[in-house]
Amino acid sequence: MVIDVEPHPSFKGIFIAELEDGTSRLATRNLTPRRNVYGERLVVSEGFEYRIWDPFRSKLAAGILKGLKTEPIQPDHKVLYLGAASGTTASHISDLVGSAGRVYCVEFAERSMRELVNNVCAFRPNMTPILEDARVPGRYTMFLEIVDDIYCDIAQPEQGRILADNADLFLKGDGWILLAVKSQSIDVTEEPSEVYKKEIKALKGRGFAVSDFVNLEPYEKAHAMIIARRTGA
Repeated sequence: MVIDVEPHPSFKGIFIAELEDGTSRLATRNLTPRRNVYGERLVVSEGFEYRIWDPFRSKLAAGILKGLKTEPIQPDHKVLYLGAASGTTASHISDLVGSAGRVYCVEFAERSMRELVNNVCAFRPNMTPILEDARVPGRYTMFLEIVDDIYCDIAQPEQGRILADNADLFLKGDGWILLAVKSQSIDVTEEPSEVYKKEIKALKGRGFAVSDFVNLEPYEKAHAMIIARRTGA
């Protein structure tokens, strides 16, 4: 039973579900009713079905709960998702952009891609799976168009540089980027705070102005979310 579902006061396409136990949870309106992706709870309110968005499974949900002031992905947007894995967060972004939007999902691991295709993309016509390496964006130019936003969640060193390389090819002039920084994938010997500073510096050096930064603990250890936009936009 759900008491109420209301639009998020700050972010379009995101909702807050008031559950029967008195707790409030993030949610997205389900683009594929009666189907979940990773075992998340489905709830119905006023004729619409919503998927409860687990911040322990999705860094974007964690960032919102940790106080992000900016969440640039909007309904109808086109989004490039680098490191889509099996589709947990990508599926919520699919809900968020809706049937008029699109999510281009780049993933390098074949096993994750199979899960993404068979369990998620097969039922979501606004998602395009791309089996490729985000470090070499020139390989998948034929599959993409210019996008409104790029979301990056890759376990690679130089995450900021890889994101910026993709932005040079695919991001519109006033577009936004969202970078989920995994500090231990960049340098396990350095303090996470120092890793975050270096990634922010790398983004600034590539023409981005950072508008928001949050540490994702306790939802994700040694992770942070950075939101940025092209300088001058």
